[in-house]
Amino acid sequence: MLCPLYSRAFSRVYTFGPTFRAENSQSRRHLAEFYMVEAEVSFTQSLEDLTKVMEDMFRSATEHVLAQCADDVDLFHKHVTPGHRVMVLFPGSCLFLPTELVTIINSSFSPQWGCDLQTEHEKYLVKHCGNIPVFVTDYPYALKPFYARDNQDRPNHTAAAVDLLVPGVGELCGGSLREERLHLLQSRLEQVGLEDIYSWYLDLRRFGSVPHGGFGLGFERYLQCILGVDNIKDVIPFPRFSRSCLL
Repeated sequence: MLCPLYSRAFSRVYTFGPTFRAENSQSRRHLAEFYMVEAEVSFTQSLEDLTKVMEDMFRSATEHVLAQCADDVDLFHKHVTPGHRVMVLFPGSCLFLPTELVTIINSSFSPQWGCDLQTEHEKYLVKHCGNIPVFVTDYPYALKPFYARDNQDRPNHTAAAVDLLVPGVGELCGGSLREERLHLLQSRLEQVGLEDIYSWYLDLRRFGSVPHGGFGLGFERYLQCILGVDNIKDVIPFPRFSRSCLL
C-alpha cells in the first residue's frame, strides 16, 4: 500500500523488500516469505502503460544478468538445467492475450468464465503461444482485490487487471489499474464488508487522487524463470515456512 501513497508525490515509484504470504501454501510455487518488486505509475488509465513497464523491466533485468553474470548463468544451465538458455532469451515481443481467449485451452482443460486460471492453464497458454511471455488481461471482477478498477462492462463485468505469464513458471507479475472513483470503491468495500477496515483508503480518494496503476513481481519466481528451476524453494538461501520461527 506504500506505493499508491508515494505515487501522489512522484509519478513513478517502486519498493523492493520482503513480503509475507497470508495463506499457508505448501507448494512448489509459494513461499511463506519472499521478495517482491512493487511498482506504481501515476496519471494513467491504460493497461498498456503497465504492460510496457513490466516488459521493459523484465527485458532490462534479464539482459543485465546475462551480460554481467554470464559465466555463473552458463555454469548453472550446464549442470542444473541443460539447454535452458533458449528459454531465457525470449525472442520477439510479448503477446497480449485477453481472458476471453481461454477457449484455446478447451482441448485439454475445461475452464469456465468466472473461474481463476490454474498453473496448468497458465503454462499451457504460454506453450501454445510459442514459449514467449504472455499478458492476460481483463480478469473477472470478482476475482480481483477491491482496489482493482471496474471496467463496468456488463454482463462480463471485468477488472482492468493484468498478469504476465512466463515459460516454466506461469504467473510472474500481477497488477491492475486502481479504482480512483470514490463511489465505486466505497460500494465494493461495503459489498465485501471491509468499509471500516479500509476507511483510510477511502480517504485517499475522498480528498483527492489521480488515475494510477501498479504491479508486483516476485523475485524468486524471476530467478526460477531465468535459471529454469522447477521448485521455488530451490532459489532461496534459507528455509521460510509456516510455524518455523522459534523464539
